[in-house]
Parts: sequence; C-alpha cells; structure tokens
Amino acid sequence: MSILRKSLAGISTAIALTAINPAQAENGISTRTPDALEQMVRQDCGSCHGLTFKGGLGSPLLPENLAAYSVEDLAQIILEGLPGTAMPPWRAIVTRDEATWMARYLKTGEPE
Repeated sequence: MSILRKSLAGISTAIALTAINPAQAENGISTRTPDALEQMVRQDCGSCHGLTFKGGLGSPLLPENLAAYSVEDLAQIILEGLPGTAMPPWRAIVTRDEATWMARYLKTGEPE
C-alpha cells in the first residue's frame, strides 16, 4: 500500500469515527471498552505506524522506541498531534482517559 493510500485510510477512519460519535471526546465521556480501544490502536495507529508498529509513514511505536516518553507525554501527543509531522490530533475522537489508556498500551502492552 502506498504512503498516500495509508494516509488516506487513516484520515478516512478518523472522519468515520468522528461521525459515529462526535460528542464523546468533546464531553470527555468514554464509552469504549478496552477491546474497542485496543482495536482502535491496532487499526488507526497501525495505519500509519505499521500494523506491527515497526514504522511506516509514522515512526515505530514499539516499547523500546517509546522508552524516552512518559505515558502522559504520549497521551498528550495522541490528543494534540505533532505539528510539522503527519501525526494528527485525535482530541476530537478520543478522551484524555482513552489517550492515556492507548499510551500505556503502546508503552507496555498492558494498559491496566
């Protein structure tokens, strides 16, 4: 899959998720289960960072690549994105608690 197709797939997923439940993140209400969050990480993060998180359009998301970042730092990156890079903000789609769960999952593989 080309980089353009991967980018479009990620953007399309983000738009679709916003259309499904746009008020969820805005209100800070999480209705997603851990299984749903794990699926979101695998599909949405994996669409840019590689399905095995070894890198793609985005950098690798393996625990050893994330060791220098705290869970809080990663959650903030998930929420706000990284200006000047392909990493978009996900604040409209996920709550802070969900972003923290995702960050912990990426760092350790065990979010709880």
